[in-house]
This record gives sequence, C-alpha cells and structure tokens, in this order.
Amino acid sequence: MSAEVAIQKFSFPFARATHLSQENDVTRKGCIQVKTLELRELQDNPVLSNPSSVRVIGAQAHNEKQAQESLPELPPGQDVAAAQVLVCGEASKSTVLSRQCVFEKLIVESEDQRPAAKRQLSSESAARTITVVKKSAVRKEADEPRHLQQKAQLGQRPRACASVTVTRKHRKDLFTSSDVFHRVDSHAVRAGAELKEKCVYNVKTIVQSITKEARTELEKLRAIWVWLCHNIEYDVSGYLGHSEKLSSPEEVIAAGRGVCCSYSNLCTEMCREVGIECQEVPGHSKGIGYRQGQSLKHVKSDHLWNAVLLGGQWFLLDACWGAGRVDMEHESFVKRFDDFYFLTDPEEFIDSHFPDEEKWQLLGIPISQEEFERRVFKTSAFFSMGLRLIRPHHCHIVTDNGEASVSLGFSKPTTFTYEITQHQDLLHCGASEQKESINSSFGILTVSHRSMKLQLLPPASGMYDVKVFARPEAAATPLVWVCSFTVECPTPRAMEEIPENPFLSWGLQPVAGSLGVTSSSQSSEVAEVDEGVFDLVLKTSRPLMMLCELVHPEMDAAIAKRCLATQIKPDTLTCHVLCPLHGFYRLSVFVRDYEKTEVKFQNTANFLLHCRGKVVSPHELFPPNLGSACGPGTRTSEAGLSKFSHTTAVVVTQQGKCNITFHNHRDLELHTVLSKEENKSAAFPLSRYLFCTYTDTKVTVSISLPDTGVYRLGLYARITPGGDFNPMCDFILRNICDQPGIPFPCVYSAWSKGCVLFEPRVGLLEPASWVRFRVRVPGIQRVSVVGETRTDLKLNKSRIWEGDVFSGNALQVLKLAVSLGDSSDMAVLMTFDIKQQDKEV
Repeated sequence: MSAEVAIQKFSFPFARATHLSQENDVTRKGCIQVKTLELRELQDNPVLSNPSSVRVIGAQAHNEKQAQESLPELPPGQDVAAAQVLVCGEASKSTVLSRQCVFEKLIVESEDQRPAAKRQLSSESAARTITVVKKSAVRKEADEPRHLQQKAQLGQRPRACASVTVTRKHRKDLFTSSDVFHRVDSHAVRAGAELKEKCVYNVKTIVQSITKEARTELEKLRAIWVWLCHNIEYDVSGYLGHSEKLSSPEEVIAAGRGVCCSYSNLCTEMCREVGIECQEVPGHSKGIGYRQGQSLKHVKSDHLWNAVLLGGQWFLLDACWGAGRVDMEHESFVKRFDDFYFLTDPEEFIDSHFPDEEKWQLLGIPISQEEFERRVFKTSAFFSMGLRLIRPHHCHIVTDNGEASVSLGFSKPTTFTYEITQHQDLLHCGASEQKESINSSFGILTVSHRSMKLQLLPPASGMYDVKVFARPEAAATPLVWVCSFTVECPTPRAMEEIPENPFLSWGLQPVAGSLGVTSSSQSSEVAEVDEGVFDLVLKTSRPLMMLCELVHPEMDAAIAKRCLATQIKPDTLTCHVLCPLHGFYRLSVFVRDYEKTEVKFQNTANFLLHCRGKVVSPHELFPPNLGSACGPGTRTSEAGLSKFSHTTAVVVTQQGKCNITFHNHRDLELHTVLSKEENKSAAFPLSRYLFCTYTDTKVTVSISLPDTGVYRLGLYARITPGGDFNPMCDFILRNICDQPGIPFPCVYSAWSKGCVLFEPRVGLLEPASWVRFRVRVPGIQRVSVVGETRTDLKLNKSRIWEGDVFSGNALQVLKLAVSLGDSSDMAVLMTFDIKQQDKEV
C-alpha cells in the first residue's frame, strides 16, 4: 500500500483538514494522535512501519477518557480495531493554520537512524504525510511550546501551530532556598577576592573563574549575580555628581564601584560569556531620590536592571539593589547582600520596579504607571518575612476624624514597631533599622494571632511619614524597615496624650504563649475603664510570678504603685487597677516561672486603658506596701493554707466588720497585721481590731475596722520552727461603713490553739455593768476574770467556762486569766478596757 493510500485510510479526521488548510481555515479542535495501527497496514508502508519515525502535530490529549469520548465512528469495511486514538483538547477556535505552517511541522523524526531506502519520500508524499510518533517522542517535544509562549509574551510572535497553556514558574520552583547555592556562592566570593587581589579585570577571565563550580545554567547565573553584589559597590559620589561616573566594564571592575547601569551592563556581558540570554530593562524604581507618591508621567526613567531567559521563561534580577543600600544622610554606600533581588517574582518586583516597556513587567495583567505610583513601598524584608498587606492598598492615607489605620498579616510570629515623623520628600530617609524604644505616643499598635493593626493618631494637621518595622519573634536582631506610608491629616483628633510603650505593641506579646500566658480577659483594643476600676485576668499554662507597671503621663510613680494589686494563682494571674486621673494609662505585665527565682521577669502584655468617667479619689487607693501576692493563691497553697472564705484579694465590707476563715493543714504558727496609710484618729492600735481563733485546722480572723477607708491585712506564717515569719498573702479591706468599729480584747501569747471567746466579743466594756463571759480554754484547771476582785468562771456541760462579771467604775481593765494546775500563778489570756465616763471613743 502506498503512503498516500495509508494516509487516506488511517488519518480520517484529517481528510477534511487537509482541504481546509488549503483554505487557511483549519481550527485546532480535533487533532488526533494515532498510537497503534493495524500491523498489516504498517508493513505495507516503509514510513509507517517504524513506530518511532513519524508524528502528528497537535495539542496533547487532556486525558484518556476525553480521547475515548472524541473517537469518531469508523467507515464500514475499514479494519482499525487495533487503533488507539488520543484526542487533543479543544484549542483556540479563532486561530487558523496556514498551509505553510502545517507542512513545515509535518516532518519525519529520526530519519538519520533508518536506512536510506526507507528515508526516501517524494516531495508530494512528504508534504501530505501526517506522521505518527511514540509517546516518548511526544514527551520530548513537551517543553517546546513554553519557549514559544514566553517569547510571545514579550512581543516576539512565534509560529502558532499548537495551543498550550503554560503556568509561569516562580522563584520557588527553581530552588527551594538560597542555601542550595552555598557551594556556588562560596566559590564565587572566594574566586572574586582572589581575582581582585591579582588585579584581574577582564570580563571573560572573571566569568570563567567564578562559574567554574557551576554545573547548570542557573548556577552560572547565580555565580555572576553573587560576584556583582560582592565586588561592585554603588558609586554614591558619581550619582551625586561629585565625581565622574565610570563607564567601561574594565573601569567599573577595577574601581569596584558603579551606578545601576554599571551593574546591568556587566550582568549582560557576563551572561553572554556563558550563553545565557540577558536583557537590560530600563524603567523607574522606588530607590534613592524617589519621592513617595510622586507622579512619574513626565519623568525620565532612572534605573536599569536585568531580565534573563531560563528554561524558556524570563526572570528578573537587580544586582544593584542586591549589593546593599545608600545612606543619603552620610552620602555613603552600606554594603549588605540582599538575596531577594535574585530572580524576584514579578508580582513582588513590581512594587519597586516599573519598566518602560510593559512587556517586561512579566505580569499576566500589567499595571499602569499611576497604579505603580500609588502602590505601597515594600522592602525585601516585607516579603522574606512572609508579610501580607491587608490595608490600605495605596501608600497615601487621609485621616478620618484624625485617625488612620494600617494592617498587615503574617504567617509566623512577628514583632512589630513603627515610626511616625514629619513628612520628608525622599522615601529613603532615616535608618532602615529600628531599636526597641521609640516614641509611640501618636499611634496604637496591636498584634493579634495572625495580623498587626496600627491605629495612627497624628498630633496636628499636616503630612507625616510612617515606617513600619518588623522582625521574626525569635530573632535578637534590630527590627528592620518593611513598608512605608504617607499620612495626610486635615484635622487632628482631640484626645489626651498616650503614654509611650517601650514594649512595641499593645495586647498580649507574641511571646506570651512561650512564657506561659495562654489568654487574656482584655483584647489588644483600648479598654474603657468605668468607675475608675479595671480588672485584668490572664490564664496561664503553668504557675507564674507576676509584676505589673502602671504609667500615666501625669502620675507620679509612688502613686502608681498604690493603684495596683496582683493576685497569683497556679493557673490564673489577676491585676486590680485603680485610675485616679482621666486619660490614657499603660498597664504592662511581666512574668517568670514561679519556681525559677533566678530568671528575670519578661514583658508578656501591655494594655492601653482609657478613663474618662469617674475616677478613684486619693483616699480610695490601695494601701502602701502591698505584697506581690494579694489574696489566696500559689503561695498559700504551697504552705498548706486552703479553703479560704474569701478567694479574691479585695474584700468590701458595708458593716465595718467581717470574718476571714481558712484551714491550716500543717499547723503553722500564724501572725496577722492590719495597717492603713493614716490612722491618726484611732484611740487604739490597729492590732486591737483583729482577733484570731484557731480550732482543729480551722482559722478565723475577725476584723472590726475603726473607720471608713482602705486597709491592708497581712497574713504571715512561720514555715520552719524558729525561723522568720514569711508573707503568705495580703487582703485589701475596703470599709464603706460610717459607724466606727469596736476594738477586740488585747490578746496575749497564752491565747493559743483551741481557745474560743464566745462572750464578750468586744474589748471595750461599759462601766458599772454586768458582763457575761463565756470562753473555751482546753486543758486548764481554772478560768478567772480579775478586776477589783477575782471572779471564777464555771465549767458547764459543754466544756465552756462561763459567768457574770461586774465591770466596776474606776478600773480601766479586766483580765481574763487561767491557772494551769494547783499553783496559784495565773497566765493572762487577754484584757478588756472599760470605757471612761468622760472619754468618747
């Protein structure tokens, strides 16, 4: 069978296509790849008998299922049961194939691998033959359309014989990280230093030397770029016109300095030496001399960078920006290798580089020059940290009611800060690094789980520059500049001064979780304080110690200490805050592990409080000398003190008296102290307003307060026999009762565990009156009340000593005493005072 007959028989979908191609009206809709043919027919044709010798030009089949669905019905009498057909996906309906295009692509593969007799075809047969190939041959051609498509994007129209959708490769598709170039980078830097020492300035020699370790085209390009970044410094003097700019490659290499065109020219020439296609790309950049938001409409482009062709696709790079930055304040070049500008993705490159020719944006949807001008400037650190711009999308912000906001997203824990200054024309002014301590009075920066919000509050009308700085949470390096904005404030917001926050952000710090703080009752937003009182509760994953700091622009540090009371529990930290002034407060919290006394406290949270309603008066502040542990908590639990009747640090009494009870499981020796800032009007010492009863394991501390105000009740325990009393906790007693409390009896050391006073419960008795005494004193033989005479109490069936005693007139005290045996010696348990007729209490 002749080749012509074979073609007519087995290429039925193309029968009409042949005629259509002559009319320039062929669509690429139904190209079919014939995989196997009937053995008998293949043997008849010398060309088709070799399975690897021929191919069909067309788009690749999407999948086997689609191929089966698209299989046409065979004409009767034609035996093609063994044929397996793959139908290509539908291509562009509007694109046509010319006769020349079809015939140019219908070529015979692997002719040099067959005998000459089998390779001879007439010109007519060759022109009409639609060839068949094996799958391996098809796969071999797979990469060809990518190169064609890339060139089409840059205005180089290829011959379109197939429609293939190619996904653009990104930098991460070429290499996972720059660490893969460690060998190449090290060699390029080392070789560059050796060549410089030998005064070798020839481009070809340098390229051969630095690419010696490179195995691939990508590694060769990397070696060239690294050499440029490490051996050429930006010529600041030449840029400013203080000296003549160097032009030739040899001069630039010899001097080791040049401007942007020096980098791009050298890159192009060096790439040519290793066979890499490289183009210089002119355009605008947001580098030195750039004014934020300026119009570039009639401004001549001022920068050059490069585009290189790798694997049929163009990539962008800028060795000038990769070498370092310019310090305009000192008119010097700061050498700092920046790997970001090696094969930067176009979507990120466009934020700082705008080419004169649109095609070199390499974007699917190019942006306009006006959009480039409005875009927020982002440094390389912005992308290397994985930051994401949430709002605003343009660099110029106008305040609304004196307020503007910036928000960034992040994927890994990040620390942020900012700088707001009066507007300067140039974008690249000031330091690119920021220290911890800044003036944060013109904004509120809050960091949540995956985003940062900066609320800007300019102090006056005008234009401001805002720089945002960041660093990975675990890094110990300074925070670096990541993006910039300009803020226009027509009318400032009238508000009180915000205290400075040296700890960068408001709310829980990113490190809070690692420090043991899991959550907070207060978010990072401003907390509005009602009634001048605020409570903060932090949940913890392990026992912690806590210290707090309260700052107000007009408040003295000594007063600030009396505004805080902290309660420390194994799983909870509580801070009670009082606000004696209107305005904004900074509440900072510091923690460390409870047991690790040698570890320093670390800042874990900062909250901004705003008090504009009622404030706390000075006499309502917490008492001075409060301990760090107020109320029951970790310390009392460790000492074996439990089941407290009052579990909070602050106890409010409306009657001027209360009982605080708890259990003492370890039978510790206890001591209590009552204090107040001023107690000049009290007729008795404050110790007379406390009375302790200890039975079994239960301890009752009875309190009767002499007047209104705030008191401190300190609880102490002797942990080791013969040791000092250690502070257990402090209670804050707030008395709002106008009636003065009556003191308790004065107690002596013989009053011990098991002793209970039932009557009288006051230590100041009416004169010339009968007083009922009832007391339990275990293990004694006699209980007496001694005054002008001695009255012995009787023991009743309930083991309580009781009796009526006359207080008398002239006596000032009555003594309750006990006898421990047959001896006449007695020990005084307590004394009672008698009111004087002419004395008011």
